[in-house]
Amino acid sequence: MDKLIQGIRHFQETVYEKKKTLYKELAKGQKPKVLFISCSDSRVVPHLFTQTEPGDMFMVQNAGNIVPPHGSANGGVGASIEYAVAVLNVEHIVVCGHSNCGAMNAIASNQNLDALPSVKHWISFAEATRAIVQTQDKGLSDDARLELCIEQNIPVQLDHLRTLPSVAAKLVQNKVTLHGWVYHIETGRIDVWNPENKAFQAFNDAYPEPAKASV
Repeated sequence: MDKLIQGIRHFQETVYEKKKTLYKELAKGQKPKVLFISCSDSRVVPHLFTQTEPGDMFMVQNAGNIVPPHGSANGGVGASIEYAVAVLNVEHIVVCGHSNCGAMNAIASNQNLDALPSVKHWISFAEATRAIVQTQDKGLSDDARLELCIEQNIPVQLDHLRTLPSVAAKLVQNKVTLHGWVYHIETGRIDVWNPENKAFQAFNDAYPEPAKASV
């Protein structure tokens, strides 16, 4: 707690003072363009690696960056997505996994979660991920199997997103775009899911910088 307490003091005395105009405007309302769905892992700090400001992204974080499909008891996750899409009118939705994910490791290693019934139920929304990995597991090492699980969970959760009525409606109207990322904690690298070739590609290939105008 000491670190949090000192951090709040620093924020109030230094950070807030430098950006008080921004915070006063944000107090009136929010207009984020991006819904960012990521893992609740303490090492995953989306505002840090995207270098965004408060108000830029509507955040949903949970174990395994999971999106329960329509019709399931999805609780707060479904409600948050619906609000972001239908009320805030976000234009982009990012589902972002990360390296060494504990939730995905539970799937990749077939951990017995009987002692954690809530976790076991939540992880069941990634059962399709488990099935896909099993079909592709040809004697993979534990690390390789985990990496495959982390990657394949991204298109699975993007598919779940498409089942949500609010998202489906905006997709038909071309008012929202879906993105799938994997953030590598140890290097800062981000790989991007390419639905056309069903593979991941380098971030700069997926989002090339605009050509600079010649002088």
